[in-house]
Amino acid sequence: MLVDSHCHLDRLDLSEREGGLDSVIQDAEARGVSHFLTVAVDLDSSKSLMDLTSKYSNIYSSVGVHPLQETELPVPSVEEIVSLAQAPKVVAIGETGLDNFYSADTYEWQRSSFVNHLSAGQRLHKPVIVHTRDAREETISLLREHCSAAAGVLHCFTETWEMAEAALDLGFYLSFSGIVTFKNASDLREVVAKTPLDRLLVETDSPWLAPVPYRGQQNEPQYVYEVAQCVADVKNIKIEELAEITTQNFFRLFKIDN
Repeated sequence: MLVDSHCHLDRLDLSEREGGLDSVIQDAEARGVSHFLTVAVDLDSSKSLMDLTSKYSNIYSSVGVHPLQETELPVPSVEEIVSLAQAPKVVAIGETGLDNFYSADTYEWQRSSFVNHLSAGQRLHKPVIVHTRDAREETISLLREHCSAAAGVLHCFTETWEMAEAALDLGFYLSFSGIVTFKNASDLREVVAKTPLDRLLVETDSPWLAPVPYRGQQNEPQYVYEVAQCVADVKNIKIEELAEITTQNFFRLFKIDN
């Protein structure tokens, strides 16, 4: 039993997909994927995902504004985030964080938004889903200052072991995506090798970042199997064991009864 711990089901192109989202979920379930966390990127999707989760018993959602969203919009307030995050089946805050790779010029907006998300997580004791790229020191500094005991996850992790270790020390989990399967990702696989099994998650980040051998295609939750297989190979364990461990990690982090 696997979990796709981070996907964007509302961003999938289903225009040519017979059966729509139902078929996407069915294809994933046929490959052993039992639960899904579909992650918000703005306040509109934070609201609309609640309708989606009400239709599927095994899909959960988050509330948050991605750091690369349009920054002419106001910084989301703590009160807005807290209000939305109290809806049924919202299990996390985010995704939020810092991205100095694509948008270093909006750093102050990103920082204010990130702090507000972390404050909402503190208030509700919900884990926070963190996006981080080329902002290692700043991200860890803000987590040290503002994260709650509920901690959270650094999703689609691609940074150094030093950053990974600092996040683990704060109680965070690390989630790995299809990037770990890429030929040029040997450094990332070394991080996987060092990450404790009880703090590790797998994800697709679909519809983006499809793993090998589907690289370049639209990603889907069913392909979390390929991510899990790669991680299991790095850990030198069977995929069934990796699946069981990461599924239990998911339920524990997001406080979901199973």
